[in-house]
Amino acid sequence: MKIQKILKRLLQLHPKSEPSTLNRIKRLLKDLKNPENKISNLIQVVGTNSKHSLIVSIREIFETAGYTCNVNISPSLRKFNERYYFSGKYISDEDLYDLLIEVERVNNNKSISFHEIITAAWILHASRKEAEVNIMEAGALFRLDSSNVFKKNICSVVMPIGIDHLDFLKKGTIDEIVYEKCSHLLSDSKIFVSEQKNSVLEEIKKNIANNSSKKFILGEDYKYKKDNNGLIYEDKLGKLNLPLPNLLGDFQLGTVTTAIAVARNLNQFKISEYHIKESIINIKSEARLQNITHGKLRKYVSERNQIILDGAHNPLAFLAIKKYLETLNKERKVFLVLAMMSTKQHKECIQILKEKIHSITTLDIPNQTKFIKKEELSKIAQSCGIPSKTENSIEEAFKNIASENDNAIILCIGSLYFAAEILNLN
Repeated sequence: MKIQKILKRLLQLHPKSEPSTLNRIKRLLKDLKNPENKISNLIQVVGTNSKHSLIVSIREIFETAGYTCNVNISPSLRKFNERYYFSGKYISDEDLYDLLIEVERVNNNKSISFHEIITAAWILHASRKEAEVNIMEAGALFRLDSSNVFKKNICSVVMPIGIDHLDFLKKGTIDEIVYEKCSHLLSDSKIFVSEQKNSVLEEIKKNIANNSSKKFILGEDYKYKKDNNGLIYEDKLGKLNLPLPNLLGDFQLGTVTTAIAVARNLNQFKISEYHIKESIINIKSEARLQNITHGKLRKYVSERNQIILDGAHNPLAFLAIKKYLETLNKERKVFLVLAMMSTKQHKECIQILKEKIHSITTLDIPNQTKFIKKEELSKIAQSCGIPSKTENSIEEAFKNIASENDNAIILCIGSLYFAAEILNLN
């Protein structure tokens, strides 16, 4: 409760009408004696999708090899502490409370966005909790994101880029998004580019062409192939025959492959084939094609019903979901439970799954304010030619789907906030 009160206060420090800028966080970091300059071995992760899965994959590899990691992600799912991971564990409530109070005091009620001040807090704590690897996820974009305050890193990782966060953009084109995410990546380092659409990859290459960092492009400098025995990884250092990673969906193979490329090509670390084999079968990525196999919500469905949870909330992520559904038994019906924030591309997302789902149940997102109302979302689904209805709760949605088909796949997507509510209920 004490932490929630602080977070509520921090949310009030920034007028929404003020434009994005790095000036506020740089001012606060200066008042904190520039802790960002004390952080070494920094890995920065940008992109639209799969950033979280990439980060947990990298962390698993390095920790298996015996290295300590500090990690910053956004947003969190079930608890705010998940954003702050230091040397093998999430920050305690007591330490988080003290940290936020300290940074709030130094900020002295000056204008600063919520994302900026909590990023500054992570940077301050990471500078004190020295780790051998620091991994930081960029926010919605990167050029003016609060994670873009460092003068050097050991690498930048560019994950799949697509259309999203249109409320932060002027034009909303893919070229603009790639520019915001890639044009200001740090030089004199290394840049790893994960799987991209061909047109997006060409735009990324254009944006990083004059960057002095060494480039590693998936499909050119490192590759992967799935066969009956598992995953075959290959780069200039050689070939690895690996087990399949502990992640659902073949689209995740590109994510894990990029994590392996990062680990193998950062020369300051000693990562062996054994470390990679051991780590990728232990990767855990919540709300990323997660099978809900136990918990309170299972009592509303039959033993044969499968519940799959994913935070997909943009067209690129919905395309990945579609590809995953294409690998499943076509005789099993897929019932979609959908809830989304108001700023997302609702119709574009729904249309992608039109041929793969039996019906849609729409819900409001509990404990949020900027969601699209379930009635409006249901009308959009119906306009796409998909049977749709609303429900008042996640439990009721599950119960009614299970009563209609006791061997159905219940797919819950649309928002990470929605995914968090399901995980908390479970």
